[in-house]
Formats: sequence, structure tokens, C-alpha cells
Amino acid sequence: MAKNMGVAGAAASSELNVEKAVNALLKWRDSQSQAQKPQLLEQDEFLYLIVSLKKIPQKARVNPIKVPLPHPIIDDPAELCLFIDDRSKSGITKDAASKKIKSENIPINKVIKLSKLKTDYKPFEAKRKLCDSYDMFFADKRMIPLLPRLLGKQFFKKKKIPVHVDLKHNNWKEQIHNACSSAMLFLSSGTCCVVKVAKLSLEKKEIVENVIAAINGIAERVPSKWGNIRSFHLKLLDSLALPLFQAMPDLRLKILADADHHTSSKEEKQEVEEEEDDASHQKTKKKKKNKGRIHDVQYMDNQEHINYSNSEADRKHEINANISTKKKKTALKKLCPIDIKVKDKKKKKSLAA
Repeated sequence: MAKNMGVAGAAASSELNVEKAVNALLKWRDSQSQAQKPQLLEQDEFLYLIVSLKKIPQKARVNPIKVPLPHPIIDDPAELCLFIDDRSKSGITKDAASKKIKSENIPINKVIKLSKLKTDYKPFEAKRKLCDSYDMFFADKRMIPLLPRLLGKQFFKKKKIPVHVDLKHNNWKEQIHNACSSAMLFLSSGTCCVVKVAKLSLEKKEIVENVIAAINGIAERVPSKWGNIRSFHLKLLDSLALPLFQAMPDLRLKILADADHHTSSKEEKQEVEEEEDDASHQKTKKKKKNKGRIHDVQYMDNQEHINYSNSEADRKHEINANISTKKKKTALKKLCPIDIKVKDKKKKKSLAA
């Protein structure tokens, strides 16, 4: 009950906001037209409704959602084009389709076969000219999955994606009339969508009625309806976006977010304290390691000094030893003849005895 009351209040407030926004945009447009230079060909401008969702759609749709409008955007003498599936399984030919269009006075200006679309409209320039030549495109329901590859990016950029028509049924005229008098909502892989809802050539009341019908129709056709609508904005092509509706934030989520924030702040404080303790502990370790390294260096220096001193002593000992051996050799050389004489005397005495 409270939810329905909230939706009704939102709808009532949106009507007032729509009137104010339309008046402001028309005034802005008049001021801009006075400042600009007059053009030879006057182009009819459109009003755009910006839809913001709370959740991203699970699946992006190639086919647009039709939102019926009380006053059609496309003029009656509009240029319309129909793509038909001429494969053998479809059972529809170009001649049969053109005969039915003429007999029932269906406002279709051109019929293009799938085989001709594959061959004649393969270059980029041909696709661009085809996109600019017609106001709206329709296609057989069975060939919709093939169109993104065949048509290219130009159709998607200008929001001229063909509207699917079930050609198995006989109510072709009714389907095309409903599509021409509807706004096309393309649900992409994001939360923001832009819908063309009215043109400036309509009266002020008709514009307001179209915008209100578009808001209510979009809210009914979007997944989870009003619960998934975040905001509606209205704008012209070069103007600012004026707000029409803004959903209130969910208080339950806010409370949970605050509680999570408090818990997270406590955890962050604990983590910061632990990091500070770890940093101080690492600093003390580094100091100890540095001290040990200095001591090792000093020890190594002392050891090198000791080794150097020992090597010097060994060298001195070797030199002294060398000197003593030389002296001994010279002394022996001097003593050798005396020893020989003494030995000869001893031998003579022994022989005489």
C-alpha cells in the first residue's frame, strides 16, 4: 500500500515537473533561435528523455521496447523501408509483399530483400546512404539476428535499428502503425538510456502528454518496474538535462553501509597499528643488522692488520735466515782448508804408529 502511494505521489509530482521543464526548454529554444542565423531548411527538433536505472540489465536487447505515445513522433508522409527474408524457408517473395502493401495501403516506400542487402549494400558508403534515406526501418522477425552484421554501426549510432514485424500474420498495417506511434527504448549494457519522446512542432499540451505517457510506459516495461528507476531527465539536443523524477535512496542500504563503515574503520585502525608495530620492529632489526655489519667490518680490518703484521714478521725471519745461511757458507769456506790440514796430520800419525 505504501509503495503504491509512493508511486502515485511520484507520478503526481512528475506531471508538475514535466510542465515546468517543457516551458523552460521552449523558452531556452526561443532565445537560442533569435541569436542564431536563420537556416534555409528548418529541421524539426526532438525532446529526449534520459532514463537512469538502478541495476544494469542482465541481457542487452537488440530489439527495442515499444512505448506507446498519444501523439506520434513520425509524420504521416514519412519514408519507411521494409526488409524481408527471401530465403526458401520463409515463403515470402518481394512481389507478394509489394502486392499486399499496395492492396492494403500500408505506408511502406521501399522493400529490400535479404539477398540484395548482402550484396548491394555491403560497402560502408552504401550503408550510410541507406540509413539517411529513410525515417524508419522494419524487418521480418526471423532475420533480426542477422541485421547487426549486415547493417553495421551507422544504424546503431543513429538509433535507426529496424523494428521487428511478424510477417506471418496478416495485420501488417496495424503493426507498422503501432510502431510509428511509439517511442523506442533500447536497453543496452549500461544503466542509462535515451528515448525520443516528442518533437517541437507539437503543441505544448501534446508534448507534456507524450512525456508523461513515456515515463509511465517505461516504468511499466523496465525489469522490476518503478523499483529499478533511479531518475528521469528531459532535454533538447544541445541543452542541459532538467530533472523530472529522482528516486529516494534506500535507507536500509544506507544503515548497512554506515555499519560496514564503522566496522571497516575499526579494522583499518587495527591494521594501521599492526603495520606501525611491524615497521618499528623492522627498524630495530635493521639497526641491529647494521651494528653487526660495522663490527664485522672492524673485525675484518683488525684481522687484516694482524695478518699483515704476521706476514711482515715471516718475511723478516726469512731474510734473517737467508743472511745466516750465507754467513755460515762463507765461514765454512774459510774453515775448510784448516779442517783438511788437521785431518791429514791425524792420518799421518795413525800410519806412523
